[in-house]
Amino acid sequence: MPEVFNYPVTYPSWWMDYYYLFTWAFGMLLLALGWAVFFRYGKFTYGVDLGCLWKSIVLVLMTTVSLGVPNYYNTRFVGEHGQDGDSVKLSSDQLLYLDRKGVEKQLKLADVNAIYQESITYNPPPKIYIVAAKTAVRDSLFITTNLPGYKRLLSELSQRTGVPAKLR
Repeated sequence: MPEVFNYPVTYPSWWMDYYYLFTWAFGMLLLALGWAVFFRYGKFTYGVDLGCLWKSIVLVLMTTVSLGVPNYYNTRFVGEHGQDGDSVKLSSDQLLYLDRKGVEKQLKLADVNAIYQESITYNPPPKIYIVAAKTAVRDSLFITTNLPGYKRLLSELSQRTGVPAKLR
């Protein structure tokens, strides 16, 4: 009997599909605010004075914040919630990964030759790769530790394939 493991859905589907547009719009509004302050209080002379210096610093800081904050949020969001709504189905002869948009990826259990956790985690949570190779064709998929029951999935997978899971 196949076992199904599901990632929890913590955000509405509209946010999962379009969060990057909202964060980009927020960043551009911050940048527009910086330019508005500059144009409202700016002294447009060609000489260098301290009034122009602090306004230029405000522009540089607002540009950094308006580009950096959305980028940080998007990177962190994908790392923590990029798999929300996905499911993993382990049957007697294959492993099926189905993402929330309906795209599926399947690996035959006979072809699995490595199960390992990434050595360095840049974005939480750590990824655990399942690699399958038959002759020259090589394919892989990953699960994260956000998957409820991921340890049980890995132990079942190791038992069925005979490949030990190398976790850190």
